[in-house]
Amino acid sequence: MLKNLLAFFLLTTTICVGQNSIKGTFTPAEDYKFVILYKVTPTTSIYTTNSQIEEDGKFEFKLDSTATKGIYRVVYALPQEEHNFDFIYDGKEDIELDFNTETGVAFKTSSENKLYESYLQSMALVSNTIGNFYKQESTDEKALIEIFEAQKDTQKEFEEAAQGMMALDFIKANRPYIPETFEDFDTYVSNIKTHYFDAIDFSSKSLQSSNFLIERMLNYVFGMVDEEADPNKAYIENINAFAKAISSSDKGIQKTLLEVLWLQMSEGNIEAVANHITTNYLLSLAKEKKDKTLVEAITTFKNVSIGATAPDFSFEVIEKEKPVIKKLSQLNKAERYIIFFWSSSCSHCLEEIPQLKDFIASSEKGSLKVVAIGLEDEPYRWKNMTYDFPDFYHVYGEGKWDNEIGNNYNVTATPSYFVLDADKKIIEKPEDIIALKKFLKENPLPKKEAKAEEKGDN
Repeated sequence: MLKNLLAFFLLTTTICVGQNSIKGTFTPAEDYKFVILYKVTPTTSIYTTNSQIEEDGKFEFKLDSTATKGIYRVVYALPQEEHNFDFIYDGKEDIELDFNTETGVAFKTSSENKLYESYLQSMALVSNTIGNFYKQESTDEKALIEIFEAQKDTQKEFEEAAQGMMALDFIKANRPYIPETFEDFDTYVSNIKTHYFDAIDFSSKSLQSSNFLIERMLNYVFGMVDEEADPNKAYIENINAFAKAISSSDKGIQKTLLEVLWLQMSEGNIEAVANHITTNYLLSLAKEKKDKTLVEAITTFKNVSIGATAPDFSFEVIEKEKPVIKKLSQLNKAERYIIFFWSSSCSHCLEEIPQLKDFIASSEKGSLKVVAIGLEDEPYRWKNMTYDFPDFYHVYGEGKWDNEIGNNYNVTATPSYFVLDADKKIIEKPEDIIALKKFLKENPLPKKEAKAEEKGDN
């Protein structure tokens, strides 16, 4: 049956001269308005064309002879990096597909894509059978070996069927670990992890031009983690294994993949893991490729990670009724400092800053001090509001989102909080006033450490 199905796919290739089309239907239709088509290369996405989505969900891209074979990406919503899907275009056949919000993309016509789609479905069925065998704790060794043989045969038949097709790269790269003899569950899982990247050709332009390598990387790093293990330790172990697997690959591909992984960790505030990636792998690659933007982003992130000494800056304070310029590093009035980025035009800031004032007032004298940095377009409203908070150090952040202090602290939203110890090391980055209060209440200072307020320092 399988061989007949494969033969059918190979015989239904449509060859067109001059112009091909990619068309299909999105459902539910009311959720989609516009689609954009890109050709994807290992280094960039090239705009190809676009299409309106009709009221019935239908769309169509017309391709001429300049649309060469390769990996193409359909973007159907914003942000683009989250709302897209890839497909193979061989430069010869028309493609028709359906896209559903819940189930994703399904191909109605296209030898390349239907073959690959069928391969994934077939291999998933075999994998589910293996999973059920172990779940049932069966001891029938012969039955399991027969399942593995079926898995091996299925892989071989699809690889043979895909000869001469772009889909072959993906089918070969998906080749799973298949034991030769019976293996207990723990051994099997361990071997899957050990051989996870064996079949992947990281130099393949097709794989590099798709989401395949990124998806495999993320599945390995986040998926191959024991539930009882320390997540950060497990992530680092998996990252080291992945870095070793790609170590002989093109440096540009290494940088691209590790940058994606770093962004996942940094945006998830998994700082120790993010900094492990940059310190051991990504920073040197970024410098070698002269990616100044990435180097700056990495450096800034690391500089404001928990445990780092807070970036220094100067501001004006009043001492003995006279203005004096001081640096953050020179302050010695409290045991802890709260760096508070806010704006007079930020509604959330205006809700939280009075709560911050009350909380500081209720704290032990000399234990906490706030350095409030107003990111502003103009100073007048901000200046007037500062008088309501006389116990704060106030800093005018000229330029708002283009302010040096805010940029050095990687601030992209207000309010933002940083808690520093007496030595100005960052010990916490609460997401809001509630989290700030919770952290400080759960991590009180020993009574003996609180300093008395210095006279003459307002």
